[in-house]
Amino acid sequence: MTPKRPRQQPAAACPCGLPETYENCCGRFHRGAATAPTAEALMRSRYSAFVRRDEPYLLRTWHPRTRPARLDLDPGMRWTGLEILATTDGSAFHATGTVTFRASFRNGSLLEHSRFERVEGAWVYLDGEFPEQ
Repeated sequence: MTPKRPRQQPAAACPCGLPETYENCCGRFHRGAATAPTAEALMRSRYSAFVRRDEPYLLRTWHPRTRPARLDLDPGMRWTGLEILATTDGSAFHATGTVTFRASFRNGSLLEHSRFERVEGAWVYLDGEFPEQ
């Protein structure tokens, strides 16, 4: 009789919606193994941080001028999806960029037009506007 091997859990998909595992996608940014190369990549990693309630990462990637002292993340919030609607600039060749996105949660969604800047070479979230849906 062959001994049974424990079943390996499939690697978790990244909450940001890209077809990668969390570990190979936003997880590497959360661990500090890499920095987001574009404003959109930072937006996706911040969404994943909200899903995983990673307050230290969210604060670390917030612009020092607009960063709150702390966050009060709702433990009952269940984020269900991210849709990138538009981007401007925000590549390796830019100092600023914007990302407009819709983040869905149980029973609703949030539409935001976010602004990003580079600080010491790294992309950070500056602020956002919330247009009418």
